[in-house]
Amino acid sequence: MMNDVKQSTAGNQVSSWRGPWTLLKKELLRFWRVSFQTVAAPVITALLYLLIFSHVLDKHVQVYDGVAYTEFLIPGLIMMSVLQNAFANSSSSLIQSKVMGNIVFVLLTPLTHLQFFLAFLIAAIIRGLVVGLCIYLVAMWFVDLTIASPWMLVAFGLLGSALLGTFGIIAGIWADRFDQMAAFQNFIIMPLSFLSGVFYSIHSLPPFWQKVSHLNPFFYMIDGFRYGFFGKGDVSPALSLLIVAASFLVLALITLKMLKSGYKLRS
Repeated sequence: MMNDVKQSTAGNQVSSWRGPWTLLKKELLRFWRVSFQTVAAPVITALLYLLIFSHVLDKHVQVYDGVAYTEFLIPGLIMMSVLQNAFANSSSSLIQSKVMGNIVFVLLTPLTHLQFFLAFLIAAIIRGLVVGLCIYLVAMWFVDLTIASPWMLVAFGLLGSALLGTFGIIAGIWADRFDQMAAFQNFIIMPLSFLSGVFYSIHSLPPFWQKVSHLNPFFYMIDGFRYGFFGKGDVSPALSLLIVAASFLVLALITLKMLKSGYKLRS
């Protein structure tokens, strides 16, 4: 009798996660079926940045001793692409589902708000990391990048993509139209990305703008990720990791509250 109860409990636990696993597969297939647009296009864009900036500045700019500008540039381009694509994956999926009306089929399932969140979040992380890995492999044709701290790369890659994937869910829930979503991308994500030290060290800026840069969470993600390659950064990697982790926790709690209440999803 006890064995039957245990087997039944185990079976219920397995079946309770079949739904989020199915939603996760659906989200993964959604971006993989158009991989030329969702993976190849960001890689080509990053490659163009690399070719142009390295050609113009490689012999004229050196940020760290013993590190060529092209080497300095690559980690920033990788992380910028990871962040932008993690955001794009979760936000575009939600806004498309809302506009087309098929979000109702997900809401009718017995998924909890936590399972819903995890499925979209993991898919966003995977897309971001796939794009980043592809850019790294392409960049290896230009320079031989050494890795000083693999754990820092993993930590900032996962936390950064998770943070932007979570922010993408918030944006997708809030936005009702594609132009509202475009505003997030054009007026928040892009400016914060380009002003985060991808192409320069903040120490090259005047003191006022250095202080302003420290208010940008993207700066800590990119600087911490770059530290994983060179063992050098503009700020302490421990501080960067703390800020990124705290930011993710805050956004995750906000997202879970929005999902639990059904804000702009069930109304």
